[in-house]
Amino acid sequence: MNSCLDLTIAIPTYNGEHRLPELLERLRNQINTEHFSWAIVVVDNNSTDNTAKVVKSYQDNWQCPYPLYYCFEPQQGAAYARKKAIVEAKSELIGFLDDDNYPNSTWVSAAYNFSQQHPQAGAYGSQIHPNWEVEPTENFYRIAPFLAITERGNLPLLYQAQKKILPPSAGLVIRRPAYLESVPSQTILTGRVSGNMITGEDIEMVSYIQKAGWEIWYNPDMELYHQIPKVRLTREYLIPFFQGIGISRYVTRMVNIKPIHKPFWLLAYLANDLRKILLHLLKYRNKIKTDLVAACEMQLYISSLFSPFYLWQNGYLKSK
Repeated sequence: MNSCLDLTIAIPTYNGEHRLPELLERLRNQINTEHFSWAIVVVDNNSTDNTAKVVKSYQDNWQCPYPLYYCFEPQQGAAYARKKAIVEAKSELIGFLDDDNYPNSTWVSAAYNFSQQHPQAGAYGSQIHPNWEVEPTENFYRIAPFLAITERGNLPLLYQAQKKILPPSAGLVIRRPAYLESVPSQTILTGRVSGNMITGEDIEMVSYIQKAGWEIWYNPDMELYHQIPKVRLTREYLIPFFQGIGISRYVTRMVNIKPIHKPFWLLAYLANDLRKILLHLLKYRNKIKTDLVAACEMQLYISSLFSPFYLWQNGYLKSK
């Protein structure tokens, strides 16, 4: 890949043959990018469908001044796919788009321009709107941010470490030097794979960048639309999904904690999780069985409570 690029747009994908075409069309129609050099790389994360053929067909007819590349990452997991993208990309900036993230026509230019205005930004996220296949229930807004929906207003926002809120990897731009100097070569969380819904690998990554002193921002000018199919609003999908988020919590909570302070914070988090469970039970009682949003929240609290024990028992923490 060209080592003189300013920005690489990386698309990690698993079995994305039906989602990729719309995204590649959106990227083919980006505007206001003449003042910098950029490229696109699709990172095929061990797909079993026709993802490679779809990308090849686009490459054969690609007439844009910015090239389209393809690479294959056999190790399953979003963390491995992103790491592959960072190794392949030689540019200062790497912008990540999931294959169901459809950016507006100025997303790429907004990504580059923000980096010039904020040289201390190690990572910055997009304004992400949902594109629901079916409209969710009225109370779904309580858990919507967990589906990588990020609508935090129309002004740039600096994420403060003490607030423990960070942007998702969808629509995230990373400054490559910030990643290379901050993120360990082996992280604990690797992302969801078949039969394992443990997630949080993106928050772990960004937490390390923030811990190293880089700024983390929300850039509302980078607007995109996250496609959310109806299956992601079902109990069968959401309960395991929130279980995976909760189980990862010990890792993401402890990145910025000094080792000597970890026992104290472990007890504090356990007490707080237990408090949340009891308050949730008092508030919703039997509704937890029928109210999907309340059930998801309860699953998150319970899984967060058991996170350190699960991760230790299953070997995630033993070599760290």
